[in-house]
Amino acid sequence: MKAERKLEAVKDASHLYEVERRARHAERPGFRISELQLSPSQTVPWHFHTHISDTFYVLEGEMRLFLQNPKQDVRLGVGDSFVAAAGRPHLVTNAGKNSMTFLILQGVGEYDYVPLV
Repeated sequence: MKAERKLEAVKDASHLYEVERRARHAERPGFRISELQLSPSQTVPWHFHTHISDTFYVLEGEMRLFLQNPKQDVRLGVGDSFVAAAGRPHLVTNAGKNSMTFLILQGVGEYDYVPLV
């Protein structure tokens, strides 16, 4: 019999994955804007948020998002945006040969990060 794994939400996921640069531009209860820079080999691992959506906006480079429920593969370039709804598992990758920088707007609601790996 396979043991069921309990998913543990965390309030700060910065220690769970490496990025080239991370900056917080705004934060208030229920909403925040962060900027992340990923090298071509870095990813934000599979995860979801219980109560908030992630809105991605690419500033530099190329992003590739993998999503589940339903499965979807999304490519974004400079100026493109995409919303991953609350509860929808997603993985963020750099799809280019150079660093990729993006804004992530998270809200409205209490932030958590539920890792799937």
